[in-house]
Amino acid sequence: QVQLVESGGGSVQAGGSLRLSCVASGRIRSISGMGWYRQAPGKQRELVASITSESSTTYADSVKGRFAISRDNAKNAVYLQMNSLNPEDTAVYYCNAVVKTWAYLSNTNMWGQGTQVTVSS
Repeated sequence: QVQLVESGGGSVQAGGSLRLSCVASGRIRSISGMGWYRQAPGKQRELVASITSESSTTYADSVKGRFAISRDNAKNAVYLQMNSLNPEDTAVYYCNAVVKTWAYLSNTNMWGQGTQVTVSS
């Protein structure tokens, strides 16, 4: 079995920072794209940031200049540094990865369970 486990969420005041981590574990052959999505109550899930296996990054316009995504391939991990947080960033943040396992070599889009980020004013 393969799991993506997020950590680093919590409650902060506006202007604060958080660093989210996501570590994939299990019988992993390779991981291509990785990313972070978020979903606020009553809203659809949206892409926050993504990073390719070549470390090329993309960001939602709303977080450009404030968030930074990175990855550590040796650790099968992806991170999201979030600075200058505002209440609009409040959401459940989900780690996403496109994974090939040793048992099943086709690309599989996997999701973490999510971690809550709450930003208060």
